[in-house]
Formats: sequence, structure tokens, C-alpha cells
Amino acid sequence: MSPFKGQTGLKRVLNATGYSIDGLRAAFTGEAAFRQLVLLSVVLIPVTFMLNVSRAERAILIAVCLLSLIVELLNSAIEAAIDRISLDRHPLSKNAKDMGSAAQAVAMTMIALVWAVILL
Repeated sequence: MSPFKGQTGLKRVLNATGYSIDGLRAAFTGEAAFRQLVLLSVVLIPVTFMLNVSRAERAILIAVCLLSLIVELLNSAIEAAIDRISLDRHPLSKNAKDMGSAAQAVAMTMIALVWAVILL
């Protein structure tokens, strides 16, 4: 067991909730891309309730929006960890950041494709 592990039980859940809120706050205040995706989701998710689609289709339309937010959070975490290690340019650091960016590009493409397939 790691000596860095914290509490257990309800205290752990409360701590984890606080850490998650801190992470969302950091992403929202420090990452323009995250704010843009939140705005996109704030627009698209309510739209799903105005569309004549099945519950399953609505769930998929919402899920791809939320997935893109998850990918952006992970991409931002990778970038922060790389920058914490060193701000020097290194091919492995570039690869890590580029792969995180590519993951977000795939997630955005998935939003476009899923919405197009369901709505067209």
C-alpha cells in the first residue's frame, strides 16, 4: 500500500469529491479549450431534449459531449505533468502532448460524426 494514500470510507469519498472540484476549477480557469468544450456542451446537451430522437440516441449524443470533456481533462493533466517535469523541449514530452491533442481531435471528430449520423 502506498504511504501517500489518504483516508478510507466516507472521508475518502469527501476528499475525492473536493479534489475533483479542484480539478474542474483548475481546468476551467486555466484551460481555454476546456472552457470552449463546456460552452459547446452547455449548448448541445439541452438541444438533445428538443430533438425527436430515442432515449438511447439522446444518451449517445450527450455521452459524446461528456466524453470530450473527459478527454480534455486528461489532455490538460498530461500537459501539466509534462510541464511540471521540465519546460525544456524534449521529443518524448512533445510526443506526450501531441498524443493528448490527438485524443481530443478524435473526441471532437466523434462528436461531429455521432451527431451527423443520428440527425441526418
